[in-house]
Amino acid sequence: MLSPRVLKSASSLMCRGFSMGQMCRQGKAPDMAEGNTFLLVSNVRNRLREIVGASTNWKDHKQALTERASLSQYLAQSQDELPAKTMKDSAIEAHLPLGTQPGLREKYLNYHNSVRFGRILEDLDSLAVLICYSHTWNKELTRSPLSIVTALVDKIDMRKNIIYPDCDIKFTGHVTWVGKTSIEAKMHMSQYHNGAYTDVLDATFVMVARDPENKRAAFINPLIPEGPEEEAIFQQGEINKKRRVELSTASLLKVAPTAEERTLVHNLFLNTLDTRTVSFRSRILPPNSLWMEDAKMKGLEICHPQERNIFNRIFGGFLMRKAYELGWANACAFAGCRPTLVAVDDILFRKPVEIGSLLLLSSQVCYTEGMHVQVRVHTEVLDPLTRQHSTTNVFHFTFHVEKEVPSVVPQSYGESMLYLDGKRHFDETMRTQI
Repeated sequence: MLSPRVLKSASSLMCRGFSMGQMCRQGKAPDMAEGNTFLLVSNVRNRLREIVGASTNWKDHKQALTERASLSQYLAQSQDELPAKTMKDSAIEAHLPLGTQPGLREKYLNYHNSVRFGRILEDLDSLAVLICYSHTWNKELTRSPLSIVTALVDKIDMRKNIIYPDCDIKFTGHVTWVGKTSIEAKMHMSQYHNGAYTDVLDATFVMVARDPENKRAAFINPLIPEGPEEEAIFQQGEINKKRRVELSTASLLKVAPTAEERTLVHNLFLNTLDTRTVSFRSRILPPNSLWMEDAKMKGLEICHPQERNIFNRIFGGFLMRKAYELGWANACAFAGCRPTLVAVDDILFRKPVEIGSLLLLSSQVCYTEGMHVQVRVHTEVLDPLTRQHSTTNVFHFTFHVEKEVPSVVPQSYGESMLYLDGKRHFDETMRTQI
């Protein structure tokens, strides 16, 4: 991320002056005083609708899609045709004034008197899209011919466990790396408390650009780093891309576990054998353990037009919110106490979810260690006519609880792969937390 000083100077939305003598109460940030002209989080989706020319009424969505199809003529035939942009071109600061505007709190408040993190996920997803449109914006056009959608949430690292429901929140972010058709955007969230901003989280999203009808990939503007700081940020984006390719290549859905992992699975199996019998079928649960089969939770959502995005499919932030809340409930029921989020890792958006779909969500505690619970949430759409299931998303959440939790034990080979996959994600999260 660019430094706060650089982000502030890069923003085209300047805050009006205020008197430092009029300091607000504990959760009210001076730069969110009435009259400032910074972008509000509540207006981000409206800004996106203006950029793409999306309909505000569901009954008009087909006409809007037809009109967008005509924008294909403005797509570049190669990346070389597009002007290079800088990180400052996409720098955005958005405010969520929970302290200054109490009327906003109801939407974000949970029963623990904290902020619903699922709502924050929705805001991050919308903001990431707007950041990418800021990078690709062509001032000569009134609407963007690009359809920019979320491909992957690479990482969300929590810097603070508590998000106060009555303190102002600030989001900053910008594009950090681009390929030919994909964009990496990083965002930082901070909250004003006791007279100063404190870090809450850092998020990395990967977006892809497609044509106006969202049918094929589209070229985006190249990114030119300025100075050593930006060059280092861009190089980290290259490293992130390489890491994602390596993880995909080593996926347990493609290749066998490592020798160390195979030994681990076999030891887990041996620990469940009944020593009183000479049989591979006779299995017993070790002390302080739970079968993985008994550490699940499921949910169902009917996808209504209210939750659509600017391209009239289900909003990715809504999917993240629902998956997070199910995963949180799963971890809470498993541990018997309230979990706190440590990290969100490797959320894949495999295919869009259409309006009217039956969305099935399945949460599984797939790995535990000490006071940590690793949860995987799998979502799929069901076609009630053909009874066909199609995977749409996979989510990975790492939670911390206030007491030691039982171990989860796989019984089948498939569960063993879920266990190893969960351990890989947990180990990666712990490595980056150091």
